[in-house]
Amino acid sequence: MNITSQFILILSALGAINGSLVALYLLVKTPKVSANKFLAAMLFMISIRTFKSVLFYFNPEITKSILQIGLSACFLIGPLLYFFCLSHTNQLKDQRLSWPLHMLTLVGVILFVSIFYPYQQFEELWGDVFYKMINYVWLLYIGLSLIAIYPQLIACLSSKKIAQDDVWLFTIFVGNTLIWLAYFTANYTSYIVGALSFSFILLIISLLVIFKFKNKEQSIKYENKKIATDEANEILQRLNTLMVDEKLYQNSVITMPQVAKRLGMSTPRFSQLLNDNLHKSFSTFVNEYRIEEAKIMLLSPPAKKMEVIAEHCGFNSQSTFYSAFKKVTAQTPAKFKAENSPNL
Repeated sequence: MNITSQFILILSALGAINGSLVALYLLVKTPKVSANKFLAAMLFMISIRTFKSVLFYFNPEITKSILQIGLSACFLIGPLLYFFCLSHTNQLKDQRLSWPLHMLTLVGVILFVSIFYPYQQFEELWGDVFYKMINYVWLLYIGLSLIAIYPQLIACLSSKKIAQDDVWLFTIFVGNTLIWLAYFTANYTSYIVGALSFSFILLIISLLVIFKFKNKEQSIKYENKKIATDEANEILQRLNTLMVDEKLYQNSVITMPQVAKRLGMSTPRFSQLLNDNLHKSFSTFVNEYRIEEAKIMLLSPPAKKMEVIAEHCGFNSQSTFYSAFKKVTAQTPAKFKAENSPNL
């Protein structure tokens, strides 16, 4: 084995090993967050797929059972990305098919194929038909994941400000997509490209984790500088008056620095006020005013189109309006109107 091959082996194998370690860390990390569990499972499946790629690239004569395990793990990467996106955007409980049943169905498909069509006896079927099907299923769930995060993506693009949690979400999505692309185009590049891409993307994710911890340390420094209760209540009263009287929330591109300036305080101090005293992000705080306005419009005659209500209340799109309304009220605008309208 030449130096180049040794370097590729070490780099790709490190990606698989580090992926498994990161997955283990996310599973034991506290507090227990469902999104982290799905992310851990997804990283573990990619690690198994990467191990298989590394072994097969450097030893094409490996047992077929390893190839079958690697491809079976690959079948679950897309679904786990989808569940991660749903959990991260608080949509997991809104699905018609619960995620345990959804996941159980997919695992059932894997077991059925593994028992009745083992790789050892159906090598051509696995190498051609099943391999393509697995990659297209992965792509299908990437598309579903994009639909799940689309409202959040549009909101970030319109506000031109991306929260740290959104950066994490979009990085995981893009990284997963790039790994799929690397494996899907392996016939035109090299089979080991998928494993190398995982190592590179995992490095980026690790840097983001470091950045996240750095921000956490900075936030701890501010804990001893909390705004006094009396002062905070006075500012919140002025803030509420400002929002109600001037209806700042109707501005779809309103930003935290703009509101902080109106209150005569710095943006970090205003953010601290919302976090410490209201336990809300700025977007959640503004959207609650927008939703209250939307409720009034939904129940007030004459009936108005949803896009008209969304635009009037400050939402930049109808999809963002639906997502925010459901997050705040746990029901769709139409359902809220049907249950609360005095005419029905």
